[in-house]
Amino acid sequence: MTTEIRVPTLGESITEATVAKWLKAVGDHVAADEPLVELETDKVTVEVPASVNGTLTQIMADVGVNVAVGAIIGVIQPGAGKVALAPRPQAARPAPALAARPAPAAAPLSPAVRRLVSEHQLAPRVILATGKDGRLTKGDVLTFIEGKGEAPAAVGTGRAERRVRMTRLRKRIAERLKEAQNTAAMLTTFNEVDMTAVLAARDRYRDRFEKRHGVRLGFMSFFVKAAIVALKEVPAVNAQIEGEEVVYKDYYDIGVAVGTAQGLVVPILRDADRLGFAEIEKAIAEFGHRARDGKLTLDDLTGGTFTISNGGVYGSLLSTPILNPPQSGILGMHKIQPRPIAVGDKVEIRPMMYLAVSYDHRIIDGSEAVTFLVRLKECIEDPQRILFDM
Repeated sequence: MTTEIRVPTLGESITEATVAKWLKAVGDHVAADEPLVELETDKVTVEVPASVNGTLTQIMADVGVNVAVGAIIGVIQPGAGKVALAPRPQAARPAPALAARPAPAAAPLSPAVRRLVSEHQLAPRVILATGKDGRLTKGDVLTFIEGKGEAPAAVGTGRAERRVRMTRLRKRIAERLKEAQNTAAMLTTFNEVDMTAVLAARDRYRDRFEKRHGVRLGFMSFFVKAAIVALKEVPAVNAQIEGEEVVYKDYYDIGVAVGTAQGLVVPILRDADRLGFAEIEKAIAEFGHRARDGKLTLDDLTGGTFTISNGGVYGSLLSTPILNPPQSGILGMHKIQPRPIAVGDKVEIRPMMYLAVSYDHRIIDGSEAVTFLVRLKECIEDPQRILFDM
């Protein structure tokens, strides 16, 4: 009895995905619960496992094809198949010169393959063909493109070009960023913060903190807690517009931006005001590991009332962060840079960080944005304010 491989329910409002990678080939034996295929959605990559033991006998959706929830993308039949070969690391395949690889067996190109080859300016003979009688399939071309093994646009000119399809995640990021610019009356205000007190507290308690809680004491927990103090004082920064209403959130789900090879994702610290420093640091570390491994779920990325993005880890000294719709505020942290600062009647070298808050001016007044940032600055420069919620 055959078993159909279907696209599972992927989350609220998500109706389709893109086939990112087949982990098994036709003829491979598969075990129940063994991953078969990776599907890429607007937010996360999802592995679809086998539901039964058997042999993968048919693949009905090639890499790069969009598939709807519930669609049949493959078939498993009972019985043993051939031993699965280790997947070839496609990204490592070099882009050869046009004459460097023998052409596959001559065969006419299908209309779909011919169109892809033309659109991406590829030379068919440099693409590995897996179809019957050496025929190039649409999947071969898409795999070649996705694997960044694109052929040079010209030979001998030294001015090669590559065309790579945008992933669904990258396209969604582009849409949301443009949506923020088109919808919100976005404005940014800046300040700077003296990190002396936080650095001193971190140095003083780092070893004991790590020994007791099993996680390093970073800067993000200080900024999350300081942001919550400021959000409580200026609730408009924690609100959002829905139609003709302003929805004020009396809870604090803080998004923490995490960079991955596929793009920026923002997992959410739920009820962050109820979390201690150790709980925040553990959650952020776990998000980072899961983001790099592609294991974040839709629930991890859904919602959020305010976002914090730390461009300082990449060396950014100053930037203007873009809102994460439908949120109305985002804090940008930056690199800690020693600078001469007037302290009373003296000039001292202090570890300084520029802060930036971008906000939706439709519901947040300039005075509120400035007040928010000043309050956050005060909490960082005097961390005891965080403990007393001041």
